Amino acid sequence: AGIQRPQPRLGPDHRSTLTARDELAGIYREAGRFDEAITLKKQILADAMRIMGPDSPGASAARNNLAATYRDAGRLDEAIPLYQQNLEDVTRLSGLDHPETLASRGTLAGAYRDAGRRDEAIPLYQQNLTDVTRLAGPDHPHTLSSRSTLAGAYRDAGRLEEAIPLFEQNLDDVARTLGLDHPGTLALRHSLAGAYRDAGRLDDAIPLFEQNLTDFIRILGPDRPDTFTSRSTLAGAYRDAGRLEEAIPLFEQNLEDRTRTLGPAHPVTLTSRGNLAGAYRAAGRIEDAEKLFGTP
Repeated sequence: AGIQRPQPRLGPDHRSTLTARDELAGIYREAGRFDEAITLKKQILADAMRIMGPDSPGASAARNNLAATYRDAGRLDEAIPLYQQNLEDVTRLSGLDHPETLASRGTLAGAYRDAGRRDEAIPLYQQNLTDVTRLAGPDHPHTLSSRSTLAGAYRDAGRLEEAIPLFEQNLDDVARTLGLDHPGTLALRHSLAGAYRDAGRLDDAIPLFEQNLTDFIRILGPDRPDTFTSRSTLAGAYRDAGRLEEAIPLFEQNLEDRTRTLGPAHPVTLTSRGNLAGAYRAAGRIEDAEKLFGTP
């Protein structure tokens, strides 16, 4: 049996006791022990509502934390009603333009998106972008982030004709405000290139993928995971465009690098081997492909 700890002198309803229990629930959550985390988070929410009141910031935070734990556990049907309640309460108590309202709306939209409920997520993302642009200005980091998130939601929904202009605008704005070498610029260039690729615009996508690979090698170095991923993505675009003579050397380099850094049996290495083998087959190099697959 475990050691019985004495009751904290502060009492079970003291804020410090609630904080300590919340920290323990967070440890359970980080360890993937979701059932234990949820049990504690539910108790903390009930206690926060009883002690501080249902409209208190503490109750709102406890509700949001419980919802996030449900979301991490994949229990979106239980997370979403809590996020909805939080957005309703924050809007009522703080107003439509309060930062907490915008944050709550974005969180609910993200949960809808995770649940595949894109038709409900997108209007919330649209509203957030409109509000953040009005309140903070077009160049504020929150505006750029909101625009990128909406563009990604459009892309997920296959609405590429709406996603691409937002990605284009964001890339221009982020490059101008943060610089060409900023991680945000590289990420947005990758997203725009991916949207072009999804739309069948490989001639537009490939130069962006090429620029990103050049920049990753220069900024991060040749042996970083982001560099490997960038090289593989460019190779895939070359392959899709029928430019196998350019794709194959990149796939070969990636397999060599992944094998060296991760080992031959790592799942990422196996994926790299499969990509190269597929390119060999597409190029008619069947013997080379079979050597990689190990089977005829």
